[in-house]
Amino acid sequence: MRIRLLSFMLAAWLAAFCNPAQAAAKIEHWQTPQGSRVYYVHTEGLPMVDIQVAFDAGSARDGRQFGLSALTSALLDTGAGQWNADQIAQRFESVGAQFGASVSIDMASVSLRTLTDKPLFDKALETMQVILTSPSFNEADFQREKNRTLAGLKQQEESPAELAGIAYYKALYGDHPYGHPTSGEIVTVSGFEAADLRSFYQKYYVAANAVVVIVGDLSRQQAEHTVETLVSGLPVGQKPEPLPEVVMPVKAGKQHIDFPSTQTHVLVGMPGTYRKDPDYFALYVGNHILGGGGLVSKLFEEVREKRGLAYSAGSSFAPMFRKGPFTVSLQTRNDQTGQALEVLNKTLADFIAQGPTEAELIAAKKNITGGFAMRFDTNKKLASYVSMIGFYEMPLDYLDTFEQNVEKVTAASIKDAFKRRIDPQLMQTITLGGSGNKSEK
Repeated sequence: MRIRLLSFMLAAWLAAFCNPAQAAAKIEHWQTPQGSRVYYVHTEGLPMVDIQVAFDAGSARDGRQFGLSALTSALLDTGAGQWNADQIAQRFESVGAQFGASVSIDMASVSLRTLTDKPLFDKALETMQVILTSPSFNEADFQREKNRTLAGLKQQEESPAELAGIAYYKALYGDHPYGHPTSGEIVTVSGFEAADLRSFYQKYYVAANAVVVIVGDLSRQQAEHTVETLVSGLPVGQKPEPLPEVVMPVKAGKQHIDFPSTQTHVLVGMPGTYRKDPDYFALYVGNHILGGGGLVSKLFEEVREKRGLAYSAGSSFAPMFRKGPFTVSLQTRNDQTGQALEVLNKTLADFIAQGPTEAELIAAKKNITGGFAMRFDTNKKLASYVSMIGFYEMPLDYLDTFEQNVEKVTAASIKDAFKRRIDPQLMQTITLGGSGNKSEK
């Protein structure tokens, strides 16, 4: 039975790449009586479905208990109902299904990929429903996961990339809910009890705070039944209050962290853009030219190609519910840090002042739109996009109009958006590596 299922899954996987999803995904949307928002896309030709349930329950909801959201998520499938972790894993494996739970700064989510053949689908859905509505949070599982988390946090102290990232978010966001690491800190996680996780779950894993995404070969009627099965066992609850606005830095900051390494990690940035930002597409296309386009970007050319100061250099916007970070990053030899930073800052300042050339803009648009359809050419990829659209309440035609919105961007609109939104006088700089100046603010 298992071999037959795995063979079928392999064939389905191959079919998914031979029959990409249509570029124009028709997203249907409704709300359940319990307040859950539902986003459904019917796809044909592959007897599979991807289901995601997302909650406004990411690390931004940790309060002062940093890491609470992540540990709560980690415990969901370690025991639920009458089943332990092994029994849950066996139930999914027996029907060829894949289950996952994850946490980001804004959201916590659970996901299921399963075949739609009724006996297989029903068993997978029942297992997901019990995990979602009746997690055990028993003491033995809690202690094991807590110790595993603490071991990971201890190991993190040896990772320069992780340490630089933690310091960077702290510099950008301070005491804002975005300012602490998703996985928490040793001092906070050490103080957790199983009751803390249970309380967090009861507050945030409620129907009114749920976004359900279904993408696959299910009819609308089957999708409605699936949603009802998943959320009917959850208390209605209520949505949490919106997160506070991000307070922008009032001046530039610079901090060096000594670390025994031959390379220095460099992160420079400030709070940038949010999901519903009217400037988003101008910033997105502009960043592709500046540092998001890989080998053809300005930063890569100036830092790597012309001067050989780093293996790579790039920039990114990470839009969230509130302003996520705009980040310019590179790694360089310790003795080249000052020079690399100088080139980075000048390249950024020049781009803000001058904007892109028409040739750069045309090339960027071609690159972005040319590969766009491949970003959601499978149900799983499409489900991730639909989850983003649903969670942040983006327009349902977001995917349909994406390329049009990219094409509307002009060199002038990029220059205007960057001048208004990215200020070199407010940039926060973190360097972490061997031999350097002490912290300065």
